[in-house]
Amino acid sequence: MTGGITPAESDRPIRIGNCSGFYGDRLRAAREMVEGGPIDVLCGDYLAELTMLILAKAQAKDPAAGYARTFLTQMEDVLGTCLEKGIKVVSNAGGLNPAGLAAAIEALGTDAKVAYVEGDDLRGSLGAIDPPVDGKPVSANAYLGGWGIAEALAAGADVVVTGRVTDASLVVGPAAWWHGWDREDFDALAGAVVAGHVIECGPQATGGNYAFLDEITDRRYPGFPIAEVAVDGSSVITKHPGTGGLVSVGTVTAQLLYEIAAPAYLGPDCTTHFDTIRLEADGEHRVAISGVRGSAPPPTLKVALNDAGGYRNTMTLVLTGLDIEAKAAFAEELLFDVLGGRGRFAEVDVRLLRFDTPDAPANERATAHLRITVKDPDPRTVGRAFSNATMELALGGYAGFHTTTPPSAESAYGVYRPAAVPREAVTHTVVLPGGKRRVVADPPVATAGTGPAAGSSTPAESEHSRPGGPTRPAPLGTVCGARSGDKGGDANIGVWTRSDEAYAWLRAFLTPDKARELLGPEAAELPIDVHPLPNLRALNVVVHGILGEGVASSTRPDPQAKGLGEYLRSRVVEIPEALLG
Repeated sequence: MTGGITPAESDRPIRIGNCSGFYGDRLRAAREMVEGGPIDVLCGDYLAELTMLILAKAQAKDPAAGYARTFLTQMEDVLGTCLEKGIKVVSNAGGLNPAGLAAAIEALGTDAKVAYVEGDDLRGSLGAIDPPVDGKPVSANAYLGGWGIAEALAAGADVVVTGRVTDASLVVGPAAWWHGWDREDFDALAGAVVAGHVIECGPQATGGNYAFLDEITDRRYPGFPIAEVAVDGSSVITKHPGTGGLVSVGTVTAQLLYEIAAPAYLGPDCTTHFDTIRLEADGEHRVAISGVRGSAPPPTLKVALNDAGGYRNTMTLVLTGLDIEAKAAFAEELLFDVLGGRGRFAEVDVRLLRFDTPDAPANERATAHLRITVKDPDPRTVGRAFSNATMELALGGYAGFHTTTPPSAESAYGVYRPAAVPREAVTHTVVLPGGKRRVVADPPVATAGTGPAAGSSTPAESEHSRPGGPTRPAPLGTVCGARSGDKGGDANIGVWTRSDEAYAWLRAFLTPDKARELLGPEAAELPIDVHPLPNLRALNVVVHGILGEGVASSTRPDPQAKGLGEYLRSRVVEIPEALLG
């Protein structure tokens, strides 16, 4: 390995356990992971795109803030035990202030050797970002890779905290250090990226948010996942014995499909080719991942920008019984007449959400919601002046008027923008225990294309013919699972089947046009890509622009598209009877 890094042990797989999938996840997970069985590294992911905006707001109020304080709470609880057991700790909880978090950990008084990784924060050097940045974003972070983590561990660090590295880097860095990989070991690095992608969201890999609920026979809170990463980059995903949930080919497939785009998954350390992944059951609660191919990474790094978007407010009016659409139209017209017109606001979003059924057997089943959101740079425009105005309809509006909440104040919102930056414009730096700073070298990058490394191959489409014969209407989810999430302003829906025959049918059935039709009016005019992943019996559906300017700005009731996959599964379509059983 370059940089004088030597492996911690010979060829034994490194056991990396996750204790957090987001800022606010289960606090007890750290202790459960440390005490539940043997691990070599405890890692945790805290930095979603929205989290960077939250941390920026906290840092604006207190320059010493800007990191995930829940991680510090977890370290107060388990760091002493980690030191006793020789467990390394790696986390991106440093957010916008990794140096501050490192100092806070040192102040715990455990004598832990703490290192931190920085260089991702570009707020002071925006000039090289493409597209060019206007104004002053509240956060601007390049996605770094795992080599700074690897070098910190090689220098003897017990704890490594970072700013914005990729989620998978929390596995890539420790695996590269442990096994002595080189920066050109792209297949091994890609295998670690896949393992990291599976465990980064914690219990989503062990039965959480899983489409086939009947498969989860242990309904206790799921145990957090562990990746056993071997010297060749292959891995086994598992969990501690005696914990809840399930690790199966299905649960791992679901997480592999979460928040991805094209099969060539671009990262700072390598390009990982998701269409080469192979999964196989390896015993109870054990799934083996193999065959992953990697190639050189791109010459640019992804950048996440968050801008202050202005202020927003939402009021939800409840409509009951008859004439729902007429009541909604009347309420909207009357409200904006009271407010002085829609033009008072920079943006207005009105959605009629239908939950009502005819001749409903209960009051609540006869209701619909009229959800009205307004945005403006002036907080006074969208504050109580807006929400109080809705209450003027209470006695002068439609029959049965009431709201889901009392009048509310405005709240600030952010706008997410993806961008890129040349690698040479970013100084990936690790600050080692004792304070020595070291610039981290880049890997060799691709000069053209993103194809797999020489000698690799992409699996052929399923050789099974599509089932023919009669069909009958049934929910799409009868034959496939799904998991969905956000990628900035886009949403992805990973859809997979449990048989080759079902995949052959799904591959032909779920075209971009069919996906657009099934997802309804909000997707009618949006670009949609469908990427086949035959090795996983899966399709990845990417819906561009459905989340607008990202989760912090989106006016969808489900701003991160978490339920979009389950909505797609609920749609009734014609399915071959041979698949329905």
